[in-house]
Amino acid sequence: MVTSLNDSPSPAYICPNDMACSNLDRAAQILRLDPGVVEVLGTPHRVLTVSVPVRMDNGRIRVFAGHRVQHCNVLGPYKGGMRYHPDVTLREVSTLAMLMTWKCALMGIPYGGAKGGIAVNPTTLSVGELERLTRRFTSELVRDIGPQIDIPAPDVGTGPREMAWMMDTYSMSIGHASPGVVTGKPLSIGGSKGRDAATGRGVVIATREALDTAGLALRGATIAIQGFGKVGKAAALIFQQHGARVIALSDGSGGIYNPDGLDIEQAADFVRDGSRLAQYPFPGVKPIANPELLTLPCDVLVPAALEHQITEANAARVRARLVVEAANAPTTMEADRILEERGVTVLPDILANAGGVVVSYLEWVQGLSYLFWDEEKVNLELEKLMVGAYARVLQQATQFRLPLRPAAYTLAVGRVVEAFNHRGLYP
Repeated sequence: MVTSLNDSPSPAYICPNDMACSNLDRAAQILRLDPGVVEVLGTPHRVLTVSVPVRMDNGRIRVFAGHRVQHCNVLGPYKGGMRYHPDVTLREVSTLAMLMTWKCALMGIPYGGAKGGIAVNPTTLSVGELERLTRRFTSELVRDIGPQIDIPAPDVGTGPREMAWMMDTYSMSIGHASPGVVTGKPLSIGGSKGRDAATGRGVVIATREALDTAGLALRGATIAIQGFGKVGKAAALIFQQHGARVIALSDGSGGIYNPDGLDIEQAADFVRDGSRLAQYPFPGVKPIANPELLTLPCDVLVPAALEHQITEANAARVRARLVVEAANAPTTMEADRILEERGVTVLPDILANAGGVVVSYLEWVQGLSYLFWDEEKVNLELEKLMVGAYARVLQQATQFRLPLRPAAYTLAVGRVVEAFNHRGLYP
């Protein structure tokens, strides 16, 4: 059994939360892994917490705590996002770093998992304060990141602008431009075409494959999406382009519902200036609360917002045939069991939302080679990797009579263990 952060303090950081522990433990039991190897996989390789002093616009100095957790580099350099959010904690970052390890392994890309962040509300800072925060944080990590060491990317509260500041700070520190040090950059400094919509596009590809397995078509399928941020919005637009009927959307203010389908481009235009869906003024659209969206009758439910949205309290009322986890850990362990018992298929997050890290990998490859691709080639590579990963998960699920989540985890954990065994333990 893998220990959690709340248990024995030695070693200091073991399997960061109950869900991460449970998924790793279940995979370990199915694969009959050596307990010592499981302990290695449950322990982040490196945990960094740095002081980030920033001079604010009013002349005062504030000190922020910045975290970077590097979970496992058996398969290759560490890879993972940098998030700016008030609720960032070391525990959360550790969990997400582990998830990135499994996600990269499942997708067959040569990365290990990492994650970082600062507990701050970026909307309360000026552009100058954000830049000084980002550059100081990066300068504290210069020895621990790099194109062959650890490659950060955007996450909640960050984007191409912050990645440009990170790249420039790192490049100035080493004396030459290094486009491979981060991904999610602007195109002008080595970003990749197709990166902005990659996670949402991957969600649509995975959904299409899962519907096909169930004997259903994406065209005409009814979709409810919780979360209309970067991922949810991109997914909604691409679903609509493929003929699916998006019947519900929501953001933090609430949601909108039309059983005949919503105009996604109209909704995207409405929120572009900062307006919220709760104030959506167009006729034929019913306002709904976020909890109500999760229990609407639909073919596909896409939680694309925060973690722990489908819980023991509402899982029995979910009426979707397929739940596609566009967010990280939106379904609790208890809810997962209830959905499984009810025959609801859950497409797990380490597969469903992997499009972002796939195109980050493609951006990294382009940056290292200084040879950049058109968007069609990027999307074709994304399609190939997503379809291949889904096929492997489905084969594993069929062969061992497993739901998709444990099937995905056994594949991912098994690949890391295989590489660990081949590399051996140094010294």
